Amino acid sequence: MSDPGPTLSLDPALLPGADLPIAARIAALPWEALAEQLEARGYATTGPLLSAPECRGLTDLYATAAHFRSRVVMQRHAFGRGEYQYFAEPLPGLVETLRQTVYPHLVPVANRWNARLKQGTPFPNRLDRFLADCHAAGQTRPTPLLLKYGPDDYNCLHQDLYGEQIFPLQMTLLLSEPGREFTGGEFVLVEQRPRTQSRAEVVPLGLGEAVIFAVNHRPVQGIRGYSRVNLRHGVSRIRTGQRLSLGVIFHDAA
Repeated sequence: MSDPGPTLSLDPALLPGADLPIAARIAALPWEALAEQLEARGYATTGPLLSAPECRGLTDLYATAAHFRSRVVMQRHAFGRGEYQYFAEPLPGLVETLRQTVYPHLVPVANRWNARLKQGTPFPNRLDRFLADCHAAGQTRPTPLLLKYGPDDYNCLHQDLYGEQIFPLQMTLLLSEPGREFTGGEFVLVEQRPRTQSRAEVVPLGLGEAVIFAVNHRPVQGIRGYSRVNLRHGVSRIRTGQRLSLGVIFHDAA
């Protein structure tokens, strides 16, 4: 497939601030072009999706423990430096809407990838049905999370796997403004193809922008058909300020 070109952005009339609800903004995204980016690169960026007040509303939740089921300090587990918290049920309305409304748009890509790699059964079109499969497999804990980094913090390369039920795509939204609220802290993807050296890609994001990317691997066509290419993601060192982001993972955790 040909390179789909530069990062996509919404029509100015559809940007946050135009009084469109988030579900309408998600529906207005150019999903066919985003799918092309996912096929070609393993990730796609949406352009501005959340408004500055929406980003601030999410970051303000971090200080209230009642919104979360657990808190992880990365240094204690050699995950990097910084911390994150997993949301408790019920999820905040904006987080729930993002998770519910983005998922159906990603199902066609997820099903194509699984079919090419000859693994699993087709994913259902609705998130509640997929989560029912997760819960039947013992994965009952919600996985959306807020991540917080300060100076010299970073996130080691990793994959967000929480059990046997895995949806192969996830999403991260930047909630802090680069250059003003923090410097450094770039989102990084590393892809490792069989018998070749790893390839790293830095994905620049703006305030309220989302990156959609492969959770652990994706299919890449070669001479003898499709092969599995592994991907890991992380965040480079924060140089100054504070960086917060929202992670939206579609499978639940055991």
